[in-house]
Amino acid sequence: MDAALHGGDTGNAHIRPEERIAALTDGLHLMMDEAVECPSHWQVLLDASATLWRYSGGNVALLMIQMAQRGTEEPTLVAGYKEWARHGRTVSRGERALWVIAPRTARVQQATPPDGTQQRVAVGDQLPRGAVDDGKKTVITGWRGQAVFDVSQTQGKPLLVPRGVAAAGADVSELWQSLAAVADRHGFEVDVTDAQHGLTSGFTDFAGHRVQVGGWLGQQERTAVLAHELGHVLLHGPDDEIGRLYGSGADHRGLAEVEAESVAYTVLRAHGIDRGPQSATYLAGWADAVIEAENDAIAHDAGYRRPRSRADIAKSVLGRVTGASKGILEISHPPGFGGKISASDVEPRIDPAVSYLGMEQPVPSVDGPGMAGP
Repeated sequence: MDAALHGGDTGNAHIRPEERIAALTDGLHLMMDEAVECPSHWQVLLDASATLWRYSGGNVALLMIQMAQRGTEEPTLVAGYKEWARHGRTVSRGERALWVIAPRTARVQQATPPDGTQQRVAVGDQLPRGAVDDGKKTVITGWRGQAVFDVSQTQGKPLLVPRGVAAAGADVSELWQSLAAVADRHGFEVDVTDAQHGLTSGFTDFAGHRVQVGGWLGQQERTAVLAHELGHVLLHGPDDEIGRLYGSGADHRGLAEVEAESVAYTVLRAHGIDRGPQSATYLAGWADAVIEAENDAIAHDAGYRRPRSRADIAKSVLGRVTGASKGILEISHPPGFGGKISASDVEPRIDPAVSYLGMEQPVPSVDGPGMAGP
């Protein structure tokens, strides 16, 4: 990862926006190459995603690259200069910004002319004659580099900062219930049974809208299997057009299994469960699965939309895995902030598995610890 972004200085505030985006993109592409060549890098990315799960996979990778280049600890809580100020903290003198890729957006007016086509016009402009007003919508018009700072680069009002999620532990029965709620939200019934399909620990039946989990498993192992099967539910259904572009479905079960296990690994780690040894077999096959999919894409050219390089495949997989993980974690509510501060994350409670930046270890009180909040 140290080699990533070597071609461009993203810390230089005076480079042109398009140059910054190019440097960030080049660095991300290089990091994906390294993740395939050395699968342990993939696991490191998943570890970071468990902490920064509210960020996209690409931005998680970019934040890690830049922190590693500076020889500092990994990012845990990231915000812009003004956002930190709103939470009573200021960026320390001399700190260089970290850069992520953010969308440029515009507000447009949607309309349907008499011919039935869809059109967008700038807000305030006159609609085509006879067109039906379909309301306003925010659309992405491009991309830009956005400057952010990790909490370790700030000082000021004491802030409860999650550290070491793997050591935090978890209420496994509560996590099981929240994962079952995720399945239910997607229209799947969870069935714990000894008559398990193919004698596997878990199975997702898309036709029957059921997730089966082996009844002989212990509670923690059941929870891990359910998290894995939810990866399939969210990623590998019959409508998975994106996955089919690079073969993550039935044609490449190896890569589909890596995706599902990557989701399970990230979700469980965010909840304080380290599944490293149990996930090792899946994640060790990461490189082989990606290279197999890459070779198949080359042999069966299905058009320009199919990713042709292993870095493209890795980037797509990371985006899918982190997107699915976020969809689960937003419902299962792990401890911590997910890398971003929001009003719903600021809870007045003590957690022994966190550190308290800028303050001594607090004692429990009616009002909870002193914390920065919106």
